[in-house]
Amino acid sequence: MAKKEKSFVETIEAISPADYRMPAEWELHAATWLAWPHQRGDWPQKFKPIPWVFAEIVRLLHTGERVRILVEDSHSEKRARKMLERSSVDLGQIDFFRVPTDRSWTRDFLPLFVKNPQGHIAATSWKFNGWAKYDNYRHDAAAYKPLAGKCDWTVFKPKVKLGDHFRRVVLEGGAIDVNGQGTLLATEECLLSEIQARNPGLKKAELENLLSQYLGIKKILWLGEGIVGDDTHGHIDDLVRFVGPRTVVVASEIDASDENYDRLRDAWRRLEKMSNERNEALELVALPMPEKVVFHGKRLPASYANFYVGNQVVLVPTFNDPKDRVALDTLARCFPTRKVVPIYARDLVWGLGTLHCMTQQEPA
Repeated sequence: MAKKEKSFVETIEAISPADYRMPAEWELHAATWLAWPHQRGDWPQKFKPIPWVFAEIVRLLHTGERVRILVEDSHSEKRARKMLERSSVDLGQIDFFRVPTDRSWTRDFLPLFVKNPQGHIAATSWKFNGWAKYDNYRHDAAAYKPLAGKCDWTVFKPKVKLGDHFRRVVLEGGAIDVNGQGTLLATEECLLSEIQARNPGLKKAELENLLSQYLGIKKILWLGEGIVGDDTHGHIDDLVRFVGPRTVVVASEIDASDENYDRLRDAWRRLEKMSNERNEALELVALPMPEKVVFHGKRLPASYANFYVGNQVVLVPTFNDPKDRVALDTLARCFPTRKVVPIYARDLVWGLGTLHCMTQQEPA
């Protein structure tokens, strides 16, 4: 007999998530979550190769962890299954969930998973509002509801009292990066700016308190701006990433005429003065930026920092650029026990995101 799904209401925890923390991405995963691409408007004139990129990513990940894929309906699932079979994927390692989405950037609309000392996994479901930019986000914002019941999640929904009302707090996974020990990286441009404001009226100290309460954060390292071309207005995962408890890779531009030059120098200079939750100085590792990627006259947010760390592999976006090899070698030194694999991303980045944006890890 099939297991009866719990209703969404029954999975909501009313208590505070005390003692929970957000694990680092390199800690053991139970699974990686993806949403099978269907929004052709995100890749105008270039959609055709995108599902095959997703299939290749699934192929590389599924031997080390389960891959859980959101699909629109039975027809979408059938197409995805055929493509994955042709790509030599063992479908026994894949879980499909028929949950409608607007886009495929699971990093930003699926819950951020946290873990307590007893090993219990919970989902912190922050509000998603289309990066305070787009109108078509309602399916993405609601995706956690059916999943909470299907997967029997304990769900925490961060809220703040503003005036006489409680309001859910907006946060995307791509806006933050953690070392798993209590230190978090973010940009002022994304989380504190009045442009594409995620939480109007919410003060910096209040946001820091919420990140501490729900993600187990002890220290927040604030950087300035993200990279040029990023429609999210400053996501950290194109700029700076933790690769160890106190080791950070920093996107670096050596061409002083490039629009990113001053932004990235500012990030490096700030990080030089910062430390982790143990007050240990950060070890900074320069990660090159590729040559600017322009399509239809628009600069795209191409960055090697948008890599994804799986259980066995590190997937790195590449751009047919001489610096691809430098970036791969740099990340191979940072992750000596994992296989570092390039993923061609010049087509993928036309959707304004790459590998980290399209993945969300669920801790073991």
